[in-house]
Amino acid sequence: MSEQDFVIEADGPVLTLTFNRPHKYNAITNSMFDGLYSAFKLFRDDAALRVFLIRSTGKYFSAGYDITAIEPAKPGESARQFRQRYGQAARHWLWDEFENLEKPVVVAHQGPCLGGALEMSLSCDFRLASDAATYALPELNFGAIPGSGGTSRLVRTVGAHWARWLIMANLPMNPERALSAGLIHEIYPAEEFDEEVAAFCRHLAAQPPEALGSAKLAIELAKDLDRTQGRNVERLINSSLNGGEEQDRLFEAFRARFEKKGANKAQ
Repeated sequence: MSEQDFVIEADGPVLTLTFNRPHKYNAITNSMFDGLYSAFKLFRDDAALRVFLIRSTGKYFSAGYDITAIEPAKPGESARQFRQRYGQAARHWLWDEFENLEKPVVVAHQGPCLGGALEMSLSCDFRLASDAATYALPELNFGAIPGSGGTSRLVRTVGAHWARWLIMANLPMNPERALSAGLIHEIYPAEEFDEEVAAFCRHLAAQPPEALGSAKLAIELAKDLDRTQGRNVERLINSSLNGGEEQDRLFEAFRARFEKKGANKAQ
């Protein structure tokens, strides 16, 4: 791995993976993907880490996968072998793991987010943008379509209407349109972006972890369930949380605040 191309660091309960290849628009290489995978495993396996943040240095979040490293299919090589050689199966697996892990994954776009980088971002729980960000899926320029789950995740996120805009029309989105379409959650001024992202991650990390993870699980399951099935999942999850140490502590803290407020009013 090239340690210069990415940085992994923990700040309390927040683990950050920073792409650090600004001279190449943070185009994602195999070594950068390996770094992302290593950071994810560290986050997954350490209960003290509550939020995983993916960010970048420089003007671009990422131009997508580094296509300069892709060689044509070798003689006799099948399409499946070609995909395996360039890690497409591994990307599918990792993006699925982002969605399945009962901890939040946040991605921060300080600048353009293109192609495979947007496909990765669609598997994250929260997408935050600076007012300098833009979004595009330019695979049509190479005679292809998004190949790492981007088509299905995009339709589930913004609907077929805006998926056609990004994929078929091959046109970009500015952050304002991305926000209105539901592609991102919030826009921050570029000069305040790092501070706002850090504050958001601290806010997430302060949420009760068991309930937060259960909420993520319920939301992910709800994508494929009807209303009755969704309510049944809610009941099952709340039953598992009821009477737990975390819930008891939160209720006691609420009662203490309520009683203190009532006592102050009585004085």
